[in-house]
Amino acid sequence: MTSIDDFEQPRSDPEEDLHEPIDLEPPAVPQSAAPALDRKSVKAEQRRELMRSPSFLIGMFIVILWLLCSLIPDVIARYPELDPVRVDGTVIARQSPSADAWFGTDGTGRDVYSRVVYGADNVLINAPAAAFLAVALGAILGLIMGYYRGWVDEILSRVIEAVLSLPVILLAIMVLVVFGASRIAIILTIAGLFTPVVTRTVRAAVQTEAQLDYVAAAKLRGESGPFIMLREILPNITNVLVVEFTVRVGYAIFTVATLAFLGLGADDVTVADWGTDISQTYGLIVSGQWWPSIFPALAIALLVIGVNLIADSLDKVYKG
Repeated sequence: MTSIDDFEQPRSDPEEDLHEPIDLEPPAVPQSAAPALDRKSVKAEQRRELMRSPSFLIGMFIVILWLLCSLIPDVIARYPELDPVRVDGTVIARQSPSADAWFGTDGTGRDVYSRVVYGADNVLINAPAAAFLAVALGAILGLIMGYYRGWVDEILSRVIEAVLSLPVILLAIMVLVVFGASRIAIILTIAGLFTPVVTRTVRAAVQTEAQLDYVAAAKLRGESGPFIMLREILPNITNVLVVEFTVRVGYAIFTVATLAFLGLGADDVTVADWGTDISQTYGLIVSGQWWPSIFPALAIALLVIGVNLIADSLDKVYKG
């Protein structure tokens, strides 16, 4: 007779189960068919998005227009910047805008339109140069403060806070009165005043990047601090530097024009300069002669609007 024991399944020994090898390998994860976007492809997509942005295109058109005025003023202007407009051999001073003088003439008969065209040169040299130096210095200090932190960060942060507490224009006037209002002095002064703001922005970006895995991996490989800052972190904060540069150019344009308005611009006051021309003619507005000062002021505003449109577009694309 068949017993119940004959139908029982053989059981393994618990002690034998403990000695069986356990497969600790995780299951294979299927790789994505789409390749990962590298840095070049991301930048290419950002450029395509900028080219589709109306505000960026309008801003570039405005800036390029003023750059052409700075590079080839003889082609764009109607008359030489220092020569009065002569109609039938007669100098017409303080003429309102007309076909002979599109923006009118100033008190000595010079064409305001031509003065506006020639005046772009001073602003478009001083402002970008000062902004570039400020971003370069701010990037160096921001990298050092954000990466090393500690006492270096503490000391430099206190210095930056002290500088930022002072009015920019007042400090610039004090420096230029002491050292003279040459072009080099103006550029270096504005760059020095904008460096603390750029430094603080770069420092925050570097502190964020320093917490990421690629920086930890570089440290584990034994890479030095300067190598990590320049080869690992700096390429990843380039977008921040580009946006900061465009923003600082806008502020530098206002600063350069303000200093020229206060008499701290070009050494030769007869040379076309937007801020100087406004300073010499703004008192005539009350007598109805608005054109010699309004058109240079509109030129400053238009250039700043163009730069700000570019800065806003870059900021949206990089953050998106």
